[in-house]
Amino acid sequence: MKNQEYAIVDIETTGGNASGSRITEIAIIIHNGTSIIDRWETLVNPEKEIPLAIFSLTGINNEMVRDAPIFDDISEKVLEMLSGRVFVAHNVNFDYSFVRHQLEASGFKWTAPKLCTVRAARKIKSGLASYSLGRLCNSLDIPLTNQHRAGGDADATAILFSHLLEWDVEGVIEKMIKKTSQDQRLPPNLPPADFEQLPDKAGVYYFYDQTRKVIYVGKAINLKKRVASHFSGHNITTQRQNFLRDIHSISFEVCATELMALLLECNEIKKLWPAYNRALKRFDSKYGLYEYEARSGYRYLAIGKLGKFQACIESFNSLYKGINVLQGLAKQFSIDNRFCNYGMDDHGEFTPKSDRTDLPAVEQHNEQVQNAIDFLVKNRPSFAIKDKGRSTEERSCIWVEKGHFYGMGYIASDIGFTDLSEIKNHVTPYKSNQYSVDLILAYAEKYPSKVLFKQNENE
Repeated sequence: MKNQEYAIVDIETTGGNASGSRITEIAIIIHNGTSIIDRWETLVNPEKEIPLAIFSLTGINNEMVRDAPIFDDISEKVLEMLSGRVFVAHNVNFDYSFVRHQLEASGFKWTAPKLCTVRAARKIKSGLASYSLGRLCNSLDIPLTNQHRAGGDADATAILFSHLLEWDVEGVIEKMIKKTSQDQRLPPNLPPADFEQLPDKAGVYYFYDQTRKVIYVGKAINLKKRVASHFSGHNITTQRQNFLRDIHSISFEVCATELMALLLECNEIKKLWPAYNRALKRFDSKYGLYEYEARSGYRYLAIGKLGKFQACIESFNSLYKGINVLQGLAKQFSIDNRFCNYGMDDHGEFTPKSDRTDLPAVEQHNEQVQNAIDFLVKNRPSFAIKDKGRSTEERSCIWVEKGHFYGMGYIASDIGFTDLSEIKNHVTPYKSNQYSVDLILAYAEKYPSKVLFKQNENE
């Protein structure tokens, strides 16, 4: 630490991510651990238009940077000042990602140990109302002039850094700049304690923003390892940068099995609809199997788009699945295909059949349709999946009621049941959807020894 030097950096940019935006101003202050020994700043021509919103924030406009050097022209100077030094910034990953990206674009491969003054301040001066640079400076009586300009913010960060070195009686900064320090990989607003409490077990985790709103839900076989993977790598996309910046806290729920974690994740995403979840939002059922009666008295079976308040016999994630089920029913119960519609036309109406010759008797046909519906509904199985618990004193249990996911939970290992359906009283109910059912059926097929079927289902 005595011989360590620090490059305190602040930049202004044309936008919020390094892949699509450019630096418009950079300031670098060299600190030897005792005092400032060098300082340099310059405007940078970003070679693209500066958005009005950025001008409103920084005051830097296109005219100001027109005659400024482009980054290629200053890249060697930047590299010289950063080399061999700890890269220090307020919310360090933002500045670091831009500088590294633009140095790479100029042909220089560069990495450096990082120190985030947001995280350092949280550790050394805990309990403050806010750790944004402006509010920190106000709380700690640090002069901040020319805010939202690289030079002004870098000067304030340098003073803050000097104070943190002085107040750091427990060697916090030395620990943070070690390459093995997990802190340097965590999002700037996430308390390390939230990460440290994560267990090496299966479960579901929740990321929250500063208002305690859930912004992401995920499942994991190993909660700590999976959450850590979100913070590793050098992804510079807008979504990634905003995502990390928005994480202010984490909570979790341990699940006994990966299947239970998958089911809980699915239900929580459907219920909370977090901003940064994408994949599972696509698994809503989009098609349904419908039955209707025409004016002629004939009953039809049809696959169509699932309306928000429409009741259907069965729902499907895809048109393909729905068509397969209807084709199977038609074949099994000898239903004339002219009374089966496998999609909808452009106007949202079921496509009519043109050939009306040699139609079956109405009563016979309608009975065949009813038999197909009864078969589909009554042959939905009710069963339980009993598996390991979170401890040896309990077992996990998932209950499926007539082909639909009913709920899941935990029961004591020594509890027995005279009627398997009593398990329903020991589980937490959840909303069923086709994705959840598919997960359960696939698991039941893979592990048949864990499945307990309800007897006399059709009685």
